[in-house]
Parts: sequence; C-alpha cells; structure tokens
Amino acid sequence: MEETISLKEMFQTIMRRLKLIIALPVLAVCLAGFVSFFLLTPIYQSSTQILVNHSNDNQSFNSQDIRTNIDLINTYSVIIKSPAILDKVIDNLQLEDTYSQLNERLQINSENNSQVVNITVKHEKPAMAVAIANEIALVFQNEIVEIMNVDNVSILSTAELGESPSPVSPNPMLNMAIAFVVGLMGAVGIAFLLDYLDTTIKDEKEVEDVLELPVLGVIPNFEKSEEKKLIV
Repeated sequence: MEETISLKEMFQTIMRRLKLIIALPVLAVCLAGFVSFFLLTPIYQSSTQILVNHSNDNQSFNSQDIRTNIDLINTYSVIIKSPAILDKVIDNLQLEDTYSQLNERLQINSENNSQVVNITVKHEKPAMAVAIANEIALVFQNEIVEIMNVDNVSILSTAELGESPSPVSPNPMLNMAIAFVVGLMGAVGIAFLLDYLDTTIKDEKEVEDVLELPVLGVIPNFEKSEEKKLIV
C-alpha cells in the first residue's frame, strides 16, 4: 500500500525535532559570522575613469570617430592589463605583488556604447587600492603614446580615499543570511530523515497504522509525573 504523509504528520515531525531545527540554523549563523568578521580578510575597492577621445587638429567629431574610439576600448583594456603597463606600476609604487597578482586585483570595464573606461582595483589596504588605480591610469596615459602612437586618452576622474572606507567583501550580513537559510533547510531535511529512520512505535495510532488492527486498550504508566501509555 502506498504511504502518504499529511500536513499534520509533517507538523508533528517538525515539533518533535524542534530543538534541532532551531539549533542548527543558529549554529550556522554564528559560524558564518565568526568566519566573516574574524577569519576573512576585508577587501577594499577603488576606481578611476579614463576617457578615450578622438585626437586631431580641427577638433571635429563624427559618429565614425566615436565608433572607432569605442572599438579601441577592447584593445586598450588588454593593454592596460599587460606587463608593459603593470610592470611599470609595480616599479613606480614599489609593490610586493608580482605581475600575475596585480593582474588578478584589476578589473577593466566600460559602459555600452561609451568611451569611458573604468579601472577598478581591489586590495586589502584601501589607500593602496587608491594609489594603484590612479597609477595605472597615469602610466597607461603616458605609455599609450609610444605603444600605439596616439594621444587620445585622458583621465576623467581619479580614485579618492574616503574618510571611512568600507570593504566590498566579505559581506557578513549576507553570509549570515545565507547560512541561516542553508542551516534551516538542512535542519528540516535532517529532521525528516531521522523521523523516517526511526522505526519505534510511539502511540496507539501508529499501532493501528502499522498492523492495520484496532487497539483494544492501553495501560497507563503512573511512574512518571506525565502519563505515558503502554500499548497492548
């Protein structure tokens, strides 16, 4: 006979394992908070912007010039992350990072159909993130003249260090929220699994369900303050 489970049985299972269902999410939240606040290193982010513009004598622009500059952005993004630029930044700032390490800290992106390129740097020290972002923009502006024989890059905005910089990661509140949800789902799953594996008979109704026989009577147990029934 196919077994089904009712909402009442599900509720009873949850109530029987209520301590587990409460304890596991709380433990998960505490663990996530401890890791986020005390074990993970805060990462700060700083950005600067450069503008790729057309350079000519008569200062006339047309849609083709803008289209050309936008197409150049893909090439410039590769050049910014190349050793020709980043090695000079490392030397100028006397960084301990290698080229590969600095490259991993760097992110280049631009808005769609825009001539503005965003240079974003992530670092454990907020002041260093600002310094690296500004130095990359400055070195690139100077070096692109020799690399591509053009002078069409200008610095639109520089990175600045705020009074109280906030890390972009980790996000303790988000981590704890995720831990709570995962812990709650895990606790409910474990509760139903334990209930499924528990083959003991707890009351007369389960006797009727298992044996498909009516219960003739029960013997009360008066040894404890709360009445418990012995099934016969």
